[in-house]
Amino acid sequence: MIVRYLLAALVAGLFSGVLMTAAQEARVVPLILHAEEFEGGDAAAPATEGTTPSADGAAATHEHSSLGAVILDVAAYLSPVSVAYAHDAEGHEEGGIMFGMSRFSGTLLANLVTGAGFALLLAGFSLVSGHPITVANGALWGAAGWLAVHMLPAIGLPPELPGFPAADLTQRQIWWVAAVVLSAAGLYLLFLKPGIVAKIAGVVLIAAPQVYGAPQPSDISSAVPAVLGAEFAVAALATTLFFWIVLGLSLGFANEKIAKAA
Repeated sequence: MIVRYLLAALVAGLFSGVLMTAAQEARVVPLILHAEEFEGGDAAAPATEGTTPSADGAAATHEHSSLGAVILDVAAYLSPVSVAYAHDAEGHEEGGIMFGMSRFSGTLLANLVTGAGFALLLAGFSLVSGHPITVANGALWGAAGWLAVHMLPAIGLPPELPGFPAADLTQRQIWWVAAVVLSAAGLYLLFLKPGIVAKIAGVVLIAAPQVYGAPQPSDISSAVPAVLGAEFAVAALATTLFFWIVLGLSLGFANEKIAKAA
């Protein structure tokens, strides 16, 4: 039975990853392409360096990467907004990034991997905690996942466009991982554990990374307009919310089908 649940979660994750790719192509990718025009202060010059995904998973690495490197990065970040947005620094055809794959193909592949990963994590947590995911509560499970992985960490490290200043990558990764883990634990205590002590502990865990503070760049000047960065942050968070809601509902639907067939 557990194997069937995990297989269903895998299918739900792949389905959500496909829909996420469509949402990114419509709302996120155009903003990234627009921001790339401002890099280096020369719209015609290709970028050579940049940042990697922030806490909510916004992608902007600007080094030519192999498919294996991209998959490793995606596995490390587990972010639906993935490093598949990377572009070539050697003047290749626009959007070509991984072994000749197009930007869209790379994004789809990375989203399938991360969608499956998130689905398995969510299903596993549901089984371990003893709180099943159903169609009725699937959207709530998805919203909780979005809060833990994207929204709460984005308070300290919002999604970043190419060309935006950023602090040291290692420091940001460490802070983001800590924020995700503490936020997930805090949400669990806040909503799934009874007792006032658990509620207070949950709030403390959620607030801890924000009180500590995320690493910030010393120089915040950028050629990219601030309004474009704000629009990107909203679009990135909105598309990831869409991904998590679809994932929660898909998992709930699959779980109910398996329960009826058992």
